[in-house]
Amino acid sequence: MFSIRRIQCRYPNVSHLSKLLSSRSSQLGDLGSGAGKGGGGGGTIREAGGSFGKMEAAREEEYFYKKQLEQLERLKNDQIHQAEYHHQQIKEHEEAIERHKIFLDNLPK
Repeated sequence: MFSIRRIQCRYPNVSHLSKLLSSRSSQLGDLGSGAGKGGGGGGTIREAGGSFGKMEAAREEEYFYKKQLEQLERLKNDQIHQAEYHHQQIKEHEEAIERHKIFLDNLPK
């Protein structure tokens, strides 16, 4: 739970994915099957139902699926870049520590 909140704070656009997934699973009936059957209210083609409504619903589902994949790929890339950045910072700090140790060893006592 904590890690999800951290991700949502860092990536606010990803937070709507859980809402999107939960809203998709709670619909009744087939998508695009007409008004009042779980697929209605999405426009005149979808309200009419039939094959065009189902095709439109399938295209919409495909769009959101691809959008979700893009967002997850971006999140993964961001995490990789962040890890690389922190490894570089660790290396620079270790080098600075070594420089300071050498400096302290060379100070007259």
